[in-house]
Amino acid sequence: MRTITAGFFSAADGVVAEPQNWHFPYFSDELGAAVTEQLTDTLLFGRTTYDGFAAAWPAREEAGQDLEFARILGDARKIVVSHEKLELTWRNSEQLEGDLLDFVRELKAGEGGPVAVSGSVSVVRQLLGAGLLDELHLFIHPIALGQGLRVWPEDLEEPIKLRLIKCDVFKSGTLHVVYGPAED
Repeated sequence: MRTITAGFFSAADGVVAEPQNWHFPYFSDELGAAVTEQLTDTLLFGRTTYDGFAAAWPAREEAGQDLEFARILGDARKIVVSHEKLELTWRNSEQLEGDLLDFVRELKAGEGGPVAVSGSVSVVRQLLGAGLLDELHLFIHPIALGQGLRVWPEDLEEPIKLRLIKCDVFKSGTLHVVYGPAED
């Protein structure tokens, strides 16, 4: 059975939007290693996150920037969730056909390694709500932004109970917190 993991760069106040505008002063080799460790050969993206990655990483790979990370992303199977028909140009990219939750259930039941979700708040919210997410990696940076998209919507109908799997503190002050579903 495959596992589904998700990762976010988060401000201390829970904002995950636009990390390219505030994340980089806290980047370190240890944070880079933790992010790279989460990558797998299968990635699940929402359209907006995919568009951002596809606009940056193929060019970085061609230019030899962050080459190891860029190659891992390029070589991975990339499954993009969108209700609109998309023209995907980044190699190894495909659009999810059908229902997200049904697809993920089948994916989890199949053979292979973990499936990683990077960013993609709407996808992660659905997976959390359906109990399909095995690990939530939050890279919590020591900055408060005050406004912006958060992983947790303000109108949760039911609490989502989690259990702490691990917590690492990086020299930059960033926390790497990994949660899993709460055990009954």
